[in-house]
Amino acid sequence: QVQLVESGGGLVQAGGSLRLSCAGSGGTFENYGVGWFRQAPGKEREFVAAIMWTTITNYADTVKGRFTISRDNAKKMVYLQMNSLKPEDTALYYCAGAAWSIPHEPEKVPYWGQGTQVTVAS
Repeated sequence: QVQLVESGGGLVQAGGSLRLSCAGSGGTFENYGVGWFRQAPGKEREFVAAIMWTTITNYADTVKGRFTISRDNAKKMVYLQMNSLKPEDTALYYCAGAAWSIPHEPEKVPYWGQGTQVTVAS
């Protein structure tokens, strides 16, 4: 099974950019779909973006055109480039993985990292 560790969160001004990284270990990484999810205080965890192989991607409507997900299977890394950040993007961001499928519904994704905080100041 895969283990996932996120990094790259921080504090940024509205309109700024951040790149989150998710490092994988264990398992056959290229066979895992990997997604990013986020959870703001008092809200449910929600889907942000996901990638399967290196070409199949999916985005939430709220981030489409601003966020880009990518992966480097040789390095066992998945990235989330976040541009034009808004205060409503503030949340704890999680990397999550599922074998042979592209993550979308949090309750169906078995492997999770510990999260990295993103705070966007207005």
